Amino acid sequence: MQCVLQTIQGGVCLNERETFASRLGFVLISAGCAIGLGNVWRFPYIVGQYGGAAFVLIYLVFLVIMGLPIMAMEFAVGRASRRSIAGSFHVLEPKGSKWHWYSWFGMAGNYMLMMFYTTVAGWMILYFVKMARGDFVGLDTAGVAEQFGTLMGQPGVMLAFMGIVVLLGMGVCALGLQNGVEKITKVMMVCLLVILVVLVVRAVTLPGAAAGLEFYLKPDFRHLMYASDGSLRLGEAIFAAMGQAFFTLSLGIGAMAIFGSYIGKEQRLFGEAINVGILDTFVAFVVGLVIFPSAFAFGVTPDAGPNLIFITLPNVFNSMPGGRLWGALFFVFMSFAALSTVIAVFQNIITFPMDKYGWSRRKAVLVNLVAIFLLSLPCLLGFNLWSGFQPFGAGSSVLDLEDFILSNNLLPLGSLVYLLFCVSRKGWGWENFLAECDTGKGIRFPSRVHFYMTWVLPFIVLIIFVMGYWEKFKPAILALFGN
Repeated sequence: MQCVLQTIQGGVCLNERETFASRLGFVLISAGCAIGLGNVWRFPYIVGQYGGAAFVLIYLVFLVIMGLPIMAMEFAVGRASRRSIAGSFHVLEPKGSKWHWYSWFGMAGNYMLMMFYTTVAGWMILYFVKMARGDFVGLDTAGVAEQFGTLMGQPGVMLAFMGIVVLLGMGVCALGLQNGVEKITKVMMVCLLVILVVLVVRAVTLPGAAAGLEFYLKPDFRHLMYASDGSLRLGEAIFAAMGQAFFTLSLGIGAMAIFGSYIGKEQRLFGEAINVGILDTFVAFVVGLVIFPSAFAFGVTPDAGPNLIFITLPNVFNSMPGGRLWGALFFVFMSFAALSTVIAVFQNIITFPMDKYGWSRRKAVLVNLVAIFLLSLPCLLGFNLWSGFQPFGAGSSVLDLEDFILSNNLLPLGSLVYLLFCVSRKGWGWENFLAECDTGKGIRFPSRVHFYMTWVLPFIVLIIFVMGYWEKFKPAILALFGN
């Protein structure tokens, strides 16, 4: 594709850009990027841990005042520049400024996410296969746990399923934006929502499910404010809600800006951010309606993280009539949730060299297919051949290090860059951001919050950044200073 008498920036024409075929495609794909494994193995658990519906209210407040504004900013930067993170800052920044330096760090965040996400997504597909063929039938709790432990010692098996994830994700991206990413993600997201509804109906109709529903849905403000030993923990609960509202939307690495670059000017962007936030929160919350009624029905204490997905829930399905079917459906749901994120982030990754260097989609896919496969190996080997490398002490792994670099550094600091870029006169600026965000029909961005966006919200993001380090290294810090 050649450009004649057109503005060239970083290798491609600014006015040539693929677009989504529909607004629904944009919302579903953006939500698909946000809806990931954290929605399932963290959100329901912390909701139950911090007082059920009482915690959700705090979470929703932070989602509105913190997550959605930054998402709207990413969308606006993408749509105004018509570029991915490879060139969006180049196009919009004042001449001579250096905002574009962040593009490399943002893209590093996309690669870092995929360095461990592809391995975990492979586990989801494998567990669907295992559940469907009845590998857990007749096993007790220890036997189910042993299955996961055995998998961690099988790098060949994990390599095969990680490779399937990479091939599937890049294969979809190779088909193009509309015919591949949009069309297939829309089908997956619809199937994901249908399967989720079916699982909820089954879970809430189990004998004994009412206790789980009460635990999950009944607001318990005392449980929100006080721990089981009577100590005050309201601050801890608020920080947990703040962190979940921030991290659930995958902000700060240009993963949302890329989709903004593919949409037209018909709709205002704050309304679109609200739509994505609602869908992301809906899925996260409704997953709890599967987990808690099921767990309480069979006397299993809900856990968090990988233990919830690969040990606790297989035990629940093992005890459930027809559990082999319901378990297989659950892991289909989990596979779709994981693959929707993989495809969305892959699209951002392959667009970087297409925008910056003018690569063809085919070349970008082939080069990154090999790159992602190789970059995923450290996480995979960290559970077996490289298990001696424990960066944060006993029991930690390569995955923990990669997640720390991304979640505790690139996501909060990247969000801060987007935020300051949109409010600072030395960046794109508040007026330019508002003009772009409010173009079209729909909900306007609240223009009177300039002071909040300029001074308060950056401070909140910095708190998240600092508290992330505190939570990670608190035992070492307390030990160093003698408690």
